[in-house]
Amino acid sequence: LSANFRRCGSVVVTGASRGLGLQMVDSLASGGFAPARIIATSRDPSRAQVTPHHTPEPQQLQALTASVYDQCVEQVGCLLGDAGLNCLINNAGVNVVADFQSVTAEQMMQNFHTNAVAPLMVTKAFLPLLKTAASINTPSDPRIMGIQRAAVINVTSLLGSVELNWGERANNFKWYPYRTSKAALNMVSRCMAVDLEPDGILCMAIHPGWVRTDMGGAQAPLSPEESISAVLSVIGGLTEKDHGSFLNFTGEQLPW
Repeated sequence: LSANFRRCGSVVVTGASRGLGLQMVDSLASGGFAPARIIATSRDPSRAQVTPHHTPEPQQLQALTASVYDQCVEQVGCLLGDAGLNCLINNAGVNVVADFQSVTAEQMMQNFHTNAVAPLMVTKAFLPLLKTAASINTPSDPRIMGIQRAAVINVTSLLGSVELNWGERANNFKWYPYRTSKAALNMVSRCMAVDLEPDGILCMAIHPGWVRTDMGGAQAPLSPEESISAVLSVIGGLTEKDHGSFLNFTGEQLPW
């Protein structure tokens, strides 16, 4: 885990009750370079599949209900005080599987709302806290960015790449709702990067790989631990050069 997380005062992870979000919280809290404060949010924290196996420091880890953005932000603001929020990881997402023949308008809108609209609204709600952290941690060169200052990380998918949706990959994953929602999230990420740059807030999108979770399925090649170890390493090493980027869990650029 990147040592840069030690210099990161606070991290909020959405969708943290299962899958990659739960693994992210677990890895952050049990790593040798844990951030000072980890806040795990989900629609219903009581439904978490397992309790992270680490023993966090007192007050290091909090779980909050995220169904109402404004209430969640108010709670986070109370926890973090005047320090603001250093890193928001928009991880929450769903996969509504439907091909050309079966897809409905309702399925499209359901996936679009959760995967593209919600991360935008969550980021807007947390923006005051992110701005506070960015202004407090302004380096000598205000162009410098990273999680030690303020960052928004959107967990997206390679399946949202328009350029890569061709050939074998296109034939194997005819998921209209999911693919289009992640393509939309990629555009949201790029748009937000433009708008957050003046405040010194880094914004980017990352693909965690194909992972063995409820969403990824048993045939996926990566374990949650393998994926998140790589993802957190990339996030910890982000700089202003990565602002507005779409990266693989390996750190490589992906085509939009």
